[in-house]
Amino acid sequence: MEEKKVLLGMSGGVDSSVSAILLKENGYEVVGTTLELYRGSSCCNVNTYLDAKNVCNTIGIPHFTYDYKNEFQKYVIDDFINCYSCCKTPNPCIECNKYMKFGFMWDKAKELGCNYIATGHYAKTEFNEQFKRCVIKKSKAGKKDQSYVLWNIPKELIEHIIFPLGDFENKEQIRKIALEKKLKVANKPDSEDICFIPDGNYKKFLEINSDIKPKKGNIVNINGEILGKHNGLYNYTIGQRKGLGISNKVPLFVVGFNHEKNEVIVGEQKDLYKKEIEVEDINLLLVDKIEDWIDVDVKTRYSMLQTKAKIVQDENRIKIKFEEPNRAPTPGQSAVFYLGDIVLGGGKII
Repeated sequence: MEEKKVLLGMSGGVDSSVSAILLKENGYEVVGTTLELYRGSSCCNVNTYLDAKNVCNTIGIPHFTYDYKNEFQKYVIDDFINCYSCCKTPNPCIECNKYMKFGFMWDKAKELGCNYIATGHYAKTEFNEQFKRCVIKKSKAGKKDQSYVLWNIPKELIEHIIFPLGDFENKEQIRKIALEKKLKVANKPDSEDICFIPDGNYKKFLEINSDIKPKKGNIVNINGEILGKHNGLYNYTIGQRKGLGISNKVPLFVVGFNHEKNEVIVGEQKDLYKKEIEVEDINLLLVDKIEDWIDVDVKTRYSMLQTKAKIVQDENRIKIKFEEPNRAPTPGQSAVFYLGDIVLGGGKII
């Protein structure tokens, strides 16, 4: 009989807490863990450790904490800083999933004799007959689905991952279970910000924790004409309209950067739309290579709707041709490919 021992990542929130209950009710031997990632973080501070431990005590499972602050600095925060220094807009949750939750936590799981790891993500894993492998699928939670941030985990690991919340349609169902089980975290608010920037002020964070400092430069239009001044490229992202400090007959948006000249480039709404883009740092979960053009659905931001496109691989990049022009695809953000509700893979927009 297969052993069913699972290491569950616990943030002290309601999602991972209910995940622990569901796993235990389904016959798993559950071990809870909270990773110490960043001092002052919104999701791994003293209160989160205590909340997670309290839940584990309530339902009768062990709980351990492990210090991964140095690794988090190297793989998540340093990448975050480097992206902004190169005029890119990062998504640190994707790096955290790849290296921390589905990297170091899996290493720890094996040390503890666990053959599975689990998290409170709204997503699903299951064996797919067509591809003869375990796949990551969208959850039933609609807008709360988190499959977008899971494209970059090792495909070999998917068969060892459990997402207990994948079949739930909304957060209210999760909170109801927590209330029925008398968990103190039942009504705990969700964490919305970047965990290591709990006040949301990423500009201040960059100025304090890196060599990125205010540096005056020009704001120019797509013809190179100077329209205004800026105080640092890191203050802007593709598609931004507010805070430009310039007036024009039609609304202007950030459409690009000239890093060498320290220029922010602005244009009209129409200049934001791209018919074709490329991605790098690719990770494919279903196949080893995409040698011919195939039809997929693509998401270029977590909060955006999918759009239809064709993709093909060219060495270490994937070319994307959108059926309809895509608004503001942003370097550093992820383009994630879907076949129906299955995650095919993804890459970082160039």
